[in-house]
Order: sequence, then structure tokens, then C-alpha cells
Amino acid sequence: MPHIHRKSHRSDRIGWLRAVVLGANDGTISVASLVIGVAASGAPQSSVLLTGVAGLVAGAMSMAAGEYVSVQSQADTEGADIEKVRHELETQPEHKLEELTSIHVSRGLDQPLARLVAEKLTSGNALGAHIRDELGITKVLRARPVQAALASAISFSVGAIVPVAAVLLTPSAWVTEVSFATALATLVVLGGTAAYVGGASIIRGALRVSFWGALAMGLTAGVGRLLGTAI
Repeated sequence: MPHIHRKSHRSDRIGWLRAVVLGANDGTISVASLVIGVAASGAPQSSVLLTGVAGLVAGAMSMAAGEYVSVQSQADTEGADIEKVRHELETQPEHKLEELTSIHVSRGLDQPLARLVAEKLTSGNALGAHIRDELGITKVLRARPVQAALASAISFSVGAIVPVAAVLLTPSAWVTEVSFATALATLVVLGGTAAYVGGASIIRGALRVSFWGALAMGLTAGVGRLLGTAI
């Protein structure tokens, strides 16, 4: 029996990579911005730490809820489309066979070969063939709301731990500077790692993420300093 070599493609990672990177980036940027803004206002370190922890918990739950609702909507749509195809296969089998044939013709096969392929696929797993070829739904890209929600919540928490730990371990006089530096370093690593896994430029990915993170933290620091002075 010949050995079948299964290749791993970067597109296989798109689903989980998106949720993990988005969650970690958001956790680092949003909680670091909160911490830096409050610290810049002159608030005591205990208040800054409380702000960071509250931001971590609230952000993780918000990410989980948002990701679940979004992906569940996609799953509901996929489910409705699959049920429609299932019903059509039961009531209009010949029409669905012609439809599958035309799909393979559009991909470059001649009519007789496309018909033969369609018949072979239909005899094996008609529903699976239509889900893949007609709807474009695969196991890799199938919506998984619970997994997406958990991945977002966990990755957000991991990213948010960095600024929280910085507040906890840094002398109060240096909280703003150390939080900014550690968060920026984390964003560089996250951006570079995501770019590497996705096959893109590591430097460009790191710079892109760190730029927007630095901008967010700088703006909140300015707002905190302004409001702290005014109050």
C-alpha cells in the first residue's frame, strides 16, 4: 500500500491563529493602556493594579462572548445551508448531480469526466461532496464557536497578564515606563510570531502590531496625565 504524504499548509492555521493573536494583542494593548492611563493620572499603585485585574477579567469575558456570538452566527448559517442541501439531495437528486457536475466543469474538467467524478462522489458521500464543493465548507474552516470563544478568552488573559505583572512587580515610581516597555516588547514578539506562522515578513508584522500598540498606550497616557492634572 503506497504511503500517503499529508502536507500541512499555512491556511490550516488561519482559524485558530486569528483568534489567538487577536486575543493576545487585545489583552496586552487594552490592559496596558488602562494601566498606563491610570498610572499617568497619579493614582496609587493599588488602584492601578485593581484597574489592570478588572480589565483582564472584563476583557476576557467580552472577547469570549463576542467571539462566540460571531462564530455561532456563522455556524447557524452553515447549518441552515447544509440542511437545505440535505433536503435537495433527498427531493432532487438528479438536479444536485447536475449541479455537482457543472462545478467540476467550471474547474476545468470536460463534461464526461466531470459527470463521472460527480457520480463517484455522490455514490460515496453525496452530502459531504456538496458541503465541500458547493458550499465551500471544510473541516479546517468550519465554524467552532465554543473553541473560538475559549481561545479568545485564554489568549486575551495571557496577553493581559503582562501589564498586570508589570504593575505588581515594579516600584510605583516606574509603573508607567515599565508597563509601556514590557507591553511593547510583548507586542513585538506577538506580531513577529504571527507573521512567522502565517508566512509573512516577521519585521513587518512586529512593527505593525507594536506601532498601533504604542499609539494606543501613548494616547491613554496623555489622557490620564491631562485628567489627573485637571482633577
